[in-house]
Amino acid sequence: MRLDKWLWASRFFKTRALATEAVEGGKVHVNGDRVKAARAVKLGDRLEIRRGAEVMEVRVLALSEHRGPAATAQALYEESADSQARREAQAEQRRMLGASMPRTAGRPEKRDRRRIIRFRDAGSD
Repeated sequence: MRLDKWLWASRFFKTRALATEAVEGGKVHVNGDRVKAARAVKLGDRLEIRRGAEVMEVRVLALSEHRGPAATAQALYEESADSQARREAQAEQRRMLGASMPRTAGRPEKRDRRRIIRFRDAGSD
């Protein structure tokens, strides 16, 4: 079975085109090697899949040519415990970083405008 088709069927990518693009871009490695999208996937192969900042290390447990529900797709692979722990730690870091950053998008609210005016007027004295 083709690698890009398996990645699509196992729901790592929304479309086969995105799966092919990721493989050709070097975001997917099979058994530590950079491969092409048409590479045959076999049971027991180890895949390293990069999606943005997220890196997953999975082992192929089953093959499927059809994209099914998420529960069925999760039965096609097994993620290593080390990979899962690393992803959870990165997600926690992103949550903490987002919580500590002040809101800067959008227009100033009324209280923000008052602070800006006070700051501007204090500098002109």
